Amino acid sequence: MNSAQLAEIVARDAADGVGQHVVRALIVRSGRALMLRRPAHEFRGGVWEMPGGKVEPHDGDLLDALRREVHEETGLAVTGFTRYLAAFDYTNRKGRYVRQHTWAVTVTGERVQLSEHDAYTWTNASDTHPISPEDRDLINRHALRPRALP
Repeated sequence: MNSAQLAEIVARDAADGVGQHVVRALIVRSGRALMLRRPAHEFRGGVWEMPGGKVEPHDGDLLDALRREVHEETGLAVTGFTRYLAAFDYTNRKGRYVRQHTWAVTVTGERVQLSEHDAYTWTNASDTHPISPEDRDLINRHALRPRALP
């Protein structure tokens, strides 16, 4: 995704009245997606989610924010963006209109090092972790795609 496409997303979101951008990364290894569990004492505590978070004013663009968030939350470094997957909207606990954008990414690093979450797992769409329907659908559609044989 180039800078013009990113600018188009941000402009569309502004026209739609989006008050906050959130970015998420679908990181897949061996057909399983990395999910992080929110601590029990936080909003939506106990829910499993993809790495990511709020886009901050100091972030250069959505992809810079995603690189920063993935590294902060997991210690992994985003090395590539394989494709833009989806966006969905919700209202946060403060009543702000949020649009979450998700990309499939590649990363370096073998060991997940948590800083904000209390657990991580590599899951597939049929596992029973409490995952949002939107995330479960993305995992089902993108993490478990059959791969062509060489």
